Amino acid sequence: MSFGLTNAPAFFMYMMNSVFMNELDKFVVVFIDDILIYSKNEKEHEEHLRVVLTRLREHKLYAKFVRFRLKEVGFLGHILVEKGVAVDPSKVKDVTSWTAGNRHEIRSFLGLAGYYRRFIKDFSKIAKPMTSLTKKNAKFVWGPKCEEGFRELKKLLTTAPVLAQPDVTKPFDVYCDASGRGLGCVLMQEGRVIAYASRQLRKHETNYPTHDAELAASRACPEDMETLYVGQYVTYTPTTRVSNISSHSPN
Repeated sequence: MSFGLTNAPAFFMYMMNSVFMNELDKFVVVFIDDILIYSKNEKEHEEHLRVVLTRLREHKLYAKFVRFRLKEVGFLGHILVEKGVAVDPSKVKDVTSWTAGNRHEIRSFLGLAGYYRRFIKDFSKIAKPMTSLTKKNAKFVWGPKCEEGFRELKKLLTTAPVLAQPDVTKPFDVYCDASGRGLGCVLMQEGRVIAYASRQLRKHETNYPTHDAELAASRACPEDMETLYVGQYVTYTPTTRVSNISSHSPN
């Protein structure tokens, strides 16, 4: 395919999804020209490799850069390991020396940090003093709260935990909370964290009583993580403990 065409990436992605239609999300993940093959054991992996390589040959596609039988692999800024998903250290190694001299630098920093927000509990609450500076016509005044949030995000990015991979055959737990600073929740399964989600309060939500704010969190935050879970999940909030049992379908 020719380089430089506007629709080339989208078309190539469509083609690759078509080629591996029967294998996607079973043991294959594709992003443009990157193909990941995952298996439970080596014997199963050999069969999966055979299927993928056969499919490539059938469509006259050639894998020039290949690595086999890896115990961990970097993919889209993440490190995939047996225990779960981690932040790629090479992507955040320079974050400790990041400066906050102007609005452009803050936007760039929040863009990087936001990409890994699922690893950071209460991301929106921590980032709020900085995000307010990026708004149109906002006066850029770097105060103590901005500096505190800036340093905290740096620390959390470089010490982010390994998140568990979801198992769609098992139930999920969603723990929600709300405060005057924002909404937050954590998606868990069998006591292990799969992802964190959070967002700032909208203007009308600042007037909510506690139970309404928690209800908003129980609705808004799980929607942010809906690509990670399928099936039944139980939502917990501080005031009601078990507030509801909900279902989520990929459709």
